[in-house]
Amino acid sequence: MKNIALSQRVGKIKPSATMAITAKAKALKAEGVDVVGFGAGEPDFDTPDFVKEAAIDALRAGKTKYTPGAGIPELRDALCQSFRQEEGLEYKREETIISSGGKHALYNIFQAILSDGDEVIIPIPYWVSFPDQVLLAGGTPVFLHTNEAEGFSFSVEDLEKLITPKTRAMVINSPSNPSGAVLGEELLRDIAKLAVEKDIYIIWDEIYKKINYSGQKLRSLPVIYPEGKSNVLVCGGLSKAFSMTGWRIGWTLGDARVINAMSMIQDQSTSNPTSFAQYGALAALRQGTGHIGPWLAAFKERRDILLEGFARIEGVSCARPEGAFYVFPNISCWFGKRWEKGVIKDSHDAAAYLLDYAKVAVVPGEPFGSPENIRLSYALATDDVRKGMERIAEAARALRP
Repeated sequence: MKNIALSQRVGKIKPSATMAITAKAKALKAEGVDVVGFGAGEPDFDTPDFVKEAAIDALRAGKTKYTPGAGIPELRDALCQSFRQEEGLEYKREETIISSGGKHALYNIFQAILSDGDEVIIPIPYWVSFPDQVLLAGGTPVFLHTNEAEGFSFSVEDLEKLITPKTRAMVINSPSNPSGAVLGEELLRDIAKLAVEKDIYIIWDEIYKKINYSGQKLRSLPVIYPEGKSNVLVCGGLSKAFSMTGWRIGWTLGDARVINAMSMIQDQSTSNPTSFAQYGALAALRQGTGHIGPWLAAFKERRDILLEGFARIEGVSCARPEGAFYVFPNISCWFGKRWEKGVIKDSHDAAAYLLDYAKVAVVPGEPFGSPENIRLSYALATDDVRKGMERIAEAARALRP
C-alpha cells in the first residue's frame, strides 16, 4: 500500500496553519499547560439563545432529514430578504446557495468557475485557504503585494497590471483576515469597474462585514457599484457575527449560472448543509444582529490592548485593524535574535518561540503570504488578551542579539 501514490493535487497544498496552531494549543491546555491561545478565528461569545432554540425546535419537530442540496427554500428566501432590507439589493432564490460554512462556499466557487491554468488574483496578506482552494480547482494563484504602511491597501493600477487573458477572478476580502484592513469605497468602486471592463469575477468575501470598527456601515460590493452586480459573487455566513462556527452555515449570492454549477457540485459532494442548523440560521437571518453591539465593544477593547502593547515593543510595528478580530504585527526585528533553544529566522520560529517560552499561541505570517508577520486573534476573554500581551512583551525583552 505504501507504493500507491496520492493525487498530484494533494501535493500542491499545505495543512491549514490556523487549524494546526489551534489544535496544538488545545492539546497543551488539555495537558494542564496555561496557554493563551490567539490562534482561532472564533468568537468566544456563545451563539445567541434564540438561534439555539430554533435549532432545538427543529430537532424536536423531526427536521432531521435530507433537505434540498442548495438549502431549504425558506432560508434562501430569508437570505434574499435580508439583503433586500439591509443593502437594498435584489436577489432571487435561484441566485443563492447555502453551503456548509463560508469555506465550503468559496471552495465550490473555485470548483465552478476555474479550469486548468485559469488565474485568480489574490492580495497579500490573504486568508490561508484562498491559494490552496484555487490550486485544488486546477487554477493558478497570482499574488498582489500590498503595503503595510498603507494599511495593506493597493491601487487599481497595481491590480490591472496582473490581469492577463487567463485571469478568471480576483478575491477581495474586506474586512480582511489576517490584517483587519477595510478597503475604501472609492477603491472598491474602481475594482468593480475594472472587473466589468475585463469580464472577470470578483469573489467578494464579506464574512467579517458585521465586525467593524470603522465608524461607517460596511456595504456589499454590488451596493457600491451596482453596474458590476453580475460580476460579483458575494460570500458570507453566520460564523463570525453570530458565533456559529461549528454550525457550518455559509452562502453565496450571485449569477444564477454560477450558483447552479455550485449546486451541482454540492449535490455530488456534501449534499445539503445540516438540516436543523439551517433552521437556526433561518432564525438568525430573520432576527438580525441586534446582539452584536456589546461584542464589538469587547473586540475593540481587546484590539486596543494589543495595539498599545505592540507599540511598546521596540522594533515591532502593527497596522491598526478596522474590522474582523485580528492584529497582524510585523516582528521581523526579532529575526536573527537568539534564545536558549536557537535563533529566530522567520515567523514560524517566532511562533514556536512564543509557544515554548511564553506559552502563547499565535499563527505564523508565512501561510498568509507575509513571512515577517504573526497573526493574533483577539476573539478570547479580555483578561486573557492582557495576560497574553504581557507574556509576549516579556518574551521580546528576553531575546538576545
